[in-house]
Amino acid sequence: MPVEITWWGHATCTLEDSGTRVLTDPLFARRLAHLRRRRGAPPPPEAAAADVALVSHLHADHLHVPSLQRLAPGTLVLVPEGAGRAVPALRRLDHLRLTEVAPGDRIEVGDLVVRVVSARHDGRRLPVGPHRSPALGFVVEGDARTYFAGDTGLFDSMAEEVGPVDVALLPVGGWGPFLGEGHLDAGRAAQALARLMPRSAVPVHYGTYWPIGMDGVRPHEFHAPGDEFVRLAAESAPEVAVHRLDHGQSVRPAVAR
Repeated sequence: MPVEITWWGHATCTLEDSGTRVLTDPLFARRLAHLRRRRGAPPPPEAAAADVALVSHLHADHLHVPSLQRLAPGTLVLVPEGAGRAVPALRRLDHLRLTEVAPGDRIEVGDLVVRVVSARHDGRRLPVGPHRSPALGFVVEGDARTYFAGDTGLFDSMAEEVGPVDVALLPVGGWGPFLGEGHLDAGRAAQALARLMPRSAVPVHYGTYWPIGMDGVRPHEFHAPGDEFVRLAAESAPEVAVHRLDHGQSVRPAVAR
C-alpha cells in the first residue's frame, strides 16, 4: 500500500505506512491562548485515529493536552524525556500509553520503527517551568523513511543524525510575525532540504494559527512561507519533489524501492 501523508495544519500530520497510522504533534483546537486558527477547518474526528502519536517538544502548540485527550484508549504516545514532570496534566491521560523518549531511542510500532533524533529548539514548557526536556525529531521507518522535524533550527549534524530519508516534513514558518532562534523559515528549511536530500518534502508549521489582533502585522509571514519554500527548494534542491498541501489534503509521495 502506498505511503500517504495528510497535513491537518500547523505541525499536525497523519502518516500512513505499512498499515500503521502515525500522528504528529496533535493540535485540534480552534483557539489556543492568544492564537486563533485562521485557515483550514479543525481536523475531523477521524484525524484523532492513530496507532502512535509523536510529540516533538513541550510547547503548548505541539504538546496540547486537550487534543491528546481525544486519542483512543491504548494509543501509544511518544513524548520527550521529562515531559511527565514538566507537564503534570499529562497524568490525567491514563487512557493512553505515554512513553518518554530521548535521541537515540528506537521504538517498534506494528511493522514500523520510530527512531528518535535530536532537534535544536527550546524544549521547555513555556512561558514558565524550569524543567527542561529535549526537543525531538523522529524518523519513521517502514515502506518509506519519513523525517518529522518537529520544531528545529539548522544544526551541523542534522543530515548525519537523520540519515537517508525518502520524505521530509519540514517546518517553514511559525505562528507569529517573527521567528525566534531555533526555527526554520522558508530559506533555512530549503538549506535543510539541500543537506537531507530526500526524494520528497512537505512544508508544515505555517499558515494555520495567528495571534488575535495581529492580522495586519507582517501578514506575509502567515501566508507566504509555503510558496516561498517551494521556490527556494527548486533552487537549492531541484531533484526533490516538494508537495505544498492545503489543509486536509493528502499526498502519496514517491519512495525508493
